[in-house]
Amino acid sequence: MRIRTFLAVGAICAVAIVTIARNNIAEEVAWTIGDDPIYKSEIEQTYQDMLQDRLPIKGDPYCAIPEMMAIQRLYIHQADIDTVTVPDAQVNQQVDGQINFLISNLGSKEKVEEYFRKSMPEIREYYADNIRNRYRVQQVQSNLTKNIKVTPSDVRRYFDKLPLDSIPGVPLNVEVQIITINPNIPRQEIEDVKARLRDYAERVNRGESEFSTLAILYSEAPEGARGGETGFVGRAMLAPEYAAVAFNLNDPKKVSKIVETEYGYHIIQLIEKRGDRINTRHILLRPKVSDKDLTDASVRLDSLRNDILAGKATFEEAAAVVSQDKDTRNSNGVMVNAETGTTHFEMSQLPQEVARAVASLQPGEISKPIIMKDPKRDRDIVALVKLTNRIDAHRANLRDDFQLIKGMYENSTKQKILSDWLEKKIAETYVRIEDGWRGCEFEHKGWIKTN
Repeated sequence: MRIRTFLAVGAICAVAIVTIARNNIAEEVAWTIGDDPIYKSEIEQTYQDMLQDRLPIKGDPYCAIPEMMAIQRLYIHQADIDTVTVPDAQVNQQVDGQINFLISNLGSKEKVEEYFRKSMPEIREYYADNIRNRYRVQQVQSNLTKNIKVTPSDVRRYFDKLPLDSIPGVPLNVEVQIITINPNIPRQEIEDVKARLRDYAERVNRGESEFSTLAILYSEAPEGARGGETGFVGRAMLAPEYAAVAFNLNDPKKVSKIVETEYGYHIIQLIEKRGDRINTRHILLRPKVSDKDLTDASVRLDSLRNDILAGKATFEEAAAVVSQDKDTRNSNGVMVNAETGTTHFEMSQLPQEVARAVASLQPGEISKPIIMKDPKRDRDIVALVKLTNRIDAHRANLRDDFQLIKGMYENSTKQKILSDWLEKKIAETYVRIEDGWRGCEFEHKGWIKTN
């Protein structure tokens, strides 16, 4: 947890450093690390940013924040020694995501520039420096802790020494299998959607309508509210069918042919290409599933459920043959928690329809067919759900929660390695803390030299 907090705060610190350096204004120096000053204004700015982002501050902010900044400098210095670099493509992808998020929340590029009081190129540089330093710090930490080896006996000894109040509580967890089918959509519904998209494209190509206006009015994509603009993204961040068409567009005044992806049907307009990244607008329409189609799919799954209960097939066999959920079809229908990478879910981590279905089941029981939203495609699908296992809320133990305790042990070991490295690095580095900034209880020893 402390490592994660440091990285978040370190990212803010990195931005503050860049901002001060760019302004090149004479400032009051609070700390000096090697030949690198930490300015009072940096500390103040970071403090305000942390308050705004609701990041935790341990103790006095005028002690904790400059120490965080000093630690950031030590890691960056080590990254320089180790020649740690970050590919520009990786940084650009993260910057694009951040800029797109800001535009989505604030409404437009102009409003983002107004909020930051900077031009878009300056904002991009702001985030690029931030993200690059964060990755470099992570790489240094990874290099320092990469040789950790954990055995079951190590975990057992660690657990046996934990005070009772340090053993975490584990909420109710379930393991779930699922079979889903996508109800048939009538051909006429698909043709109606395509006809609407062709009409929009023709209106834009004839100069009668602005693509962005039509996107705001009609698109079912999240980007519709901002005129359908995706922001600059790489090919890997787009559906393959979308990317294949978008990257072949050359005339920003023309609209693409209709493109089908797993999310629905699109028309696309090019805004700008920059190397391996592209900015486009699109209008997305999704054919609607009728009540009759949902009923037919439910009847089909109810019949399948009866066959499973009668022993004509197992749930696992049915999942492999019938299920249309590509994420679970080849794993016997087993759902995997994207947050943890395990098969265990807290109830709040499940789709709400699945959570409601399994709440009344006992392990081994199968739900009646349920109608649920496909979270990726925002369309109605029909599912059968089987509760495989239920683990009631309890205090963590080795039998049920070995992976959790192993993770705690690994984090504890990594924290000890990093803490020891920092104290050694502090001892080897010139550090000067100015009067007025010294009366602190720092987390790490050795900042104030005694000789």
